[in-house]
Amino acid sequence: MTTALPMLSIGPHSVQPPVVLAPMAGITNAPFRTLCREFSGGKGLFVSEMITTRALVERNEKTMQLVHFDATETPRSIQLYGVDPVTVGKAVRMIVDEDLADHIDLNFGCPVPKVTRKGGGSALPYKRPLLRAILNEAVSNAGDLPVTMKMRKGIDDDHLTYLDAGRIAVQEGVTAIALHGRTAAEHYGGTADWDAIARLKEHVPEIPVLGNGDIWSAGDALRMMRETGCDGVVVGRGCLGRPWLFADLVAGFEGTGAYAAPTLREVAAVMRRHAELLGEWIGDEARGVIDFRKHVAWYLKGFSVGSEMRKKLAISSSLDEMDAHLSELDLDQPWPVGADGPRGRSSGNGRVVLPDGWLKDPYDCSAVSADAELDTSGG
Repeated sequence: MTTALPMLSIGPHSVQPPVVLAPMAGITNAPFRTLCREFSGGKGLFVSEMITTRALVERNEKTMQLVHFDATETPRSIQLYGVDPVTVGKAVRMIVDEDLADHIDLNFGCPVPKVTRKGGGSALPYKRPLLRAILNEAVSNAGDLPVTMKMRKGIDDDHLTYLDAGRIAVQEGVTAIALHGRTAAEHYGGTADWDAIARLKEHVPEIPVLGNGDIWSAGDALRMMRETGCDGVVVGRGCLGRPWLFADLVAGFEGTGAYAAPTLREVAAVMRRHAELLGEWIGDEARGVIDFRKHVAWYLKGFSVGSEMRKKLAISSSLDEMDAHLSELDLDQPWPVGADGPRGRSSGNGRVVLPDGWLKDPYDCSAVSADAELDTSGG
């Protein structure tokens, strides 16, 4: 039976099922997006890894590669990071003028120190006037392109910002909001607060609210929507080493039955294709295989693969070398029980690195320095 869910609209773009691939630095590049789209049958929305506005405006070589989309990608979705309203406005205008994307998402959720110490990512919404100025510049320069934003609950439990940020977003014309149900201090530790997603949805009924955090299966996604009333889900760590999660999500939302979990033989084939796609994208097979190394442990989680073989795969430098190691695995292993669940960094650090004096006054933006803009994109 088909699950009765409303259509998610991001401006003129209909997203059905209402599933979005979260932007992840160093992960959601064109090759990974290709894999996820293939498993979903082209359904859903797949967002680029984080693009810094300064690097885009300055036409940084790596950044210009990251904003290149395959001809089959539609809509083309770019996530921007920036802390200077003027630079954000210039980057958005560049995207419009040069037809670089069909949708712009703004990053106010990144908790990593190199971002928050400059007042960016999940630190920025604490400065309400700065958030408003950035959103105003983005929306006013976007023309017909929809602008969305992704954020966290706040800096920590004593400095929650998501309700104020949601109201500012509505006032400035943002099309939709995604909320990760954790603070920056929690990083990826503990359990995501889905109740906060429900509260945000009640607080800003005018626009779609998407929930993010602890979605490891289609069942989790459907439960989040039932429990919070959110309009869609954003999937991040749940698809690390699991691009077929999008096939499961489509099957769950369309009510066609659970997606059959892959055997190790099928997983190995996806690993090989992922590495090959990276090599083609980078233009160098060895660099593609090296870039793939970070994914090995995620793909093999739960399978009976010895530490020595895992190490060999994680230091492979060519497709032939990968093929040789993969062929030595017990490829007939079925999907392991309990293999789903947290992947990637999961601990909270309890402390957020912020600019000096950042928390003294949420309306004083003088702590934002001229060098706060990052000059590189991605991971």
